[in-house]
Amino acid sequence: MKRAIFAFFLFPLAFLGALPALAANPSSTPSGRQKGHLVLYTSQPDQIAAETVAAFHAVDPAVDVIVFRSGTTQVMNKLEAEFLAGHPQPDVLLIADATSMERLRQQGRLAPDPGVNVSAFPKSLYDPNRTWFGTKLITTGIVYNTRAPFIPRSWSDLLKPAARGEVVLPSPLYSGAALITAGAFAQDAKLGPDYLTRLAANGASAVSGNGGVLAAVAGGEKMFGLLVDFMALAAKKQGSPVGFIFPKEGVPAVTEPVAILKTAKNPAAARAFVAFLLSVRGQALAARQGFLPARRGVAPPPSYPPMSEIRLLPVDLAAILAHRRAIEENFSDAFGG
Repeated sequence: MKRAIFAFFLFPLAFLGALPALAANPSSTPSGRQKGHLVLYTSQPDQIAAETVAAFHAVDPAVDVIVFRSGTTQVMNKLEAEFLAGHPQPDVLLIADATSMERLRQQGRLAPDPGVNVSAFPKSLYDPNRTWFGTKLITTGIVYNTRAPFIPRSWSDLLKPAARGEVVLPSPLYSGAALITAGAFAQDAKLGPDYLTRLAANGASAVSGNGGVLAAVAGGEKMFGLLVDFMALAAKKQGSPVGFIFPKEGVPAVTEPVAILKTAKNPAAARAFVAFLLSVRGQALAARQGFLPARRGVAPPPSYPPMSEIRLLPVDLAAILAHRRAIEENFSDAFGG
């Protein structure tokens, strides 16, 4: 049996034999003619990564996928060290942080994939040069404890006196999603670059990542938090005393982009993997895993509102990358670093 080899773990693909059937709409999926080894570096959680690899293997069973999985920062640190040594290992990169992809594109590290069909994807979700492609939408909204004094509907609601000292948020010094959130707020005409500073002035506090935000709000330590959607909705489904709001001004989103490195040793299999993730089949898998699909026409998970009711804040990734240090310094000044 072919196996997907994960860093520190070996997952037989039969481990995921109970996955929902993936046979729907096979014409929208690659033809399954690739073979050899494919090295994937990803920041997906272990179970999600295993499901993704198993679903791809159902399409291309002759491809052995070797996976290194860690947080985006650790993945990028490992890759940078390999660049310095002159021996980058991955064929494909699948990480949460599009700013890291944009930096690699600017460095000339990514291979264009002009054959990808992006007609069903918003132009904001992929690089115009076709070097990286968003695979899903992971938005940041407002999580609240069910004992909160009110249900927020707007980002400005977190500035109310009733929310003073009751807001917690992840730090852009540690979280790629939080960095994009801070950049999106700064670029928005209504919220502006001082929104997070005003939150701090209203007693908001920062923790390193999204997990700390959920723990604080679900545990009742704080009543409100800035949190990625899937974590809040999954916690609510599991009985945690939380609710989640997509604020009316709009929400920033990370897109978990995928890209092929120029140094890929198996570019044909890499292109097939990218095509699978963006296919109807791959996008339906993302929805079953609890994420908003990036592709138009693929239904979101039942816990989400229709996409027509979710407004996305525009994000200029190149600007965030160019001003990253200023964003981080402003955050540190407001919240302590």
